Amino acid sequence: QVQLVESGGALVQAGDSLRLSCAASGDTDCISAMGWYRQTPGKERDLVASIRSAGSTYYGDFVSGRFTISRDNAKNTLDLEMNNLKPEDTAVYYCQATTGLCISGTTDDNIYWGQGTGVTVSS
Repeated sequence: QVQLVESGGALVQAGDSLRLSCAASGDTDCISAMGWYRQTPGKERDLVASIRSAGSTYYGDFVSGRFTISRDNAKNTLDLEMNNLKPEDTAVYYCQATTGLCISGTTDDNIYWGQGTGVTVSS
């Protein structure tokens, strides 16, 4: 089992920057990839950015170079630095962890989600 707790959501103005953080606990040695998703009411949850244990990253097209995902494997934290925020970035942001083969040798094929943190960008 992996537990994820997000923090950093806030009400900001267009053009501002914001940093979201996610703290992972539990069977963190089983985590192969982590990511940030976002969701607005009535819409599907969209991938914002993801990062694998080796460090490779992926960003949604709408990010357009404004966001940076980073991961500290030693501290089991995941951050999302968001710059030049736009009103359309308003959403609940969720931290996700994908697990598989654990360092201990066991296997936990699962996807875990945090509770989400709200970001509101005013124009």
